[in-house]
Amino acid sequence: MEKNLEEKIVAKLKEMGWQVTCAESCTGGMIASTLVNVAGVSDVFGESYVTYANSAKSKLLGVSEKALETWGAVSPQVAEQMALGAARAASADAAIAVTGIAGPDGGTKEKPVGLVYIGCFTKGKVTVTENHFTGDRLEVRRQTTKAALTLLYDCLTADHGGEE
Repeated sequence: MEKNLEEKIVAKLKEMGWQVTCAESCTGGMIASTLVNVAGVSDVFGESYVTYANSAKSKLLGVSEKALETWGAVSPQVAEQMALGAARAASADAAIAVTGIAGPDGGTKEKPVGLVYIGCFTKGKVTVTENHFTGDRLEVRRQTTKAALTLLYDCLTADHGGEE
């Protein structure tokens, strides 16, 4: 039977002996919830952060007030700081972070509904992607979760022999 993405991630983390954490804003815990669907995930996943408010991003993840003021919560800079901060706070080897606008309101011309930045920390560096999702609030959150897990898997396998 073909493994789903979260099963592949957990298997890869176990193989590497790594711990992972999540820092979620617009998904509100959906990424962590998807990972914990996998039996045995407790071997590689100890904690996660839902930092919806800017104050939580600063308090729990160490996102700088300057970054939030300069670029806003929905920015590649904040996604990067969220990923780094989550890895540091959880003493994890890998972290996935998301910040975006799920809608239906809150968007602007510069930052429309569906704009999501995903940051992935592995091997001491952060990869950030800019994503534009469509659909209602739940659909944007679902697409974000899938894209975040895909990025995490890609980062985990990038320098470790590719897919299983």
